[in-house]
Formats: sequence, C-alpha cells, structure tokens
Amino acid sequence: MPDVIDELFSNVVTRQYSAGETLFSVGDTVKAMMRVNMGAIALRRVTESGTVLTLHVARRGEVLAEASLHSARYHCEATARETSEVALLPTHEFRDALRRDADLVEIWVRILSRTVQETRMRAEIRTLRTVSDRLDAWLSLNNSLPPRGQWQELAAEIGTSREALYRELSRRKETAGKLRN
Repeated sequence: MPDVIDELFSNVVTRQYSAGETLFSVGDTVKAMMRVNMGAIALRRVTESGTVLTLHVARRGEVLAEASLHSARYHCEATARETSEVALLPTHEFRDALRRDADLVEIWVRILSRTVQETRMRAEIRTLRTVSDRLDAWLSLNNSLPPRGQWQELAAEIGTSREALYRELSRRKETAGKLRN
C-alpha cells in the first residue's frame, strides 16, 4: 500500500498472534482498523451447515476487514493463518484522517475498488462447476499453488472440500507425469 497508509499505521499499537489465534469473532464490537505487518490473517464466515468460507486472506501491508470501518460489529471472524503481527488504529482516528486528507481518500477508494474486484472474482470462482475449473481460475490470479501445508485453506477459499482438492491435485500430478514419459 502507498506511503500514506504506512504513515497512518506507523505509530500505533501492534499485537502479535499465533497461528490459529482469533483476532475477532462475529458480533464483536469494531474498535480499530487493522493492518497486517507480518503474516496472514483469514477472514472467514461459518455457514449454518458448518461450512467454513474464506472471504479474504490479508497479507503483509494490507488493511484487514476494511468494510468494518463504518460498522458497529464484525460480520465475520478473523484468524491468523500463521504467526502474524497486526497494527491497530482506532476507527475514529482512521475516519478523522480520511476527513482531513484528500490523498488518503483517493488511496482508500483505490484499495476498496481493488478489494471489490478481488471479492467478485472469488465469488465467480465459487460458481464454477468443477474443482478443476475453480483451481484453474484461482491459479490464473495467483500464479502458483501455496505451500502444501496451506492446501486446506486453498480448498476453503475456492469453496470445495480438501479431499476434492487433493484428488484434483493428484490427478494433475499423474497427468503431468504421463506427459513427461
């Protein structure tokens, strides 16, 4: 993110989270805007049937749960995917900064626009019928698979079971092996 965002989050409280630790839960009061300094934080929602949907994964330099700026309560949960550090800026200070700084507003609009585009693409991926098509679409955006230990999170992100994803990855490995022979 641009320097103005760096400056905004430069002298604020930071907090460390271990992998699997929850930053906030559905219904918690929104008190601060959060920026990921290190690690990765997953925004997730659990459906009534128990399915975990990964809405977004915020990584280093990204503002987390940006849609919560004008909300009283969170509508999803945030969990650290790995050891992470998050900078916390009270929401009222963030809103005050937006009122004072037109450059910040412009940058914030760009960030929100990009987030909307990415969210729409993730929604589109989930509408694809096959795991193969979903994986192809995801790879077109991300260029390569995450490390093996994060494949379960990838399955949640594309809206399939980890078993179905593992079968698809295995099928692709077998096909690639046959092509080399």
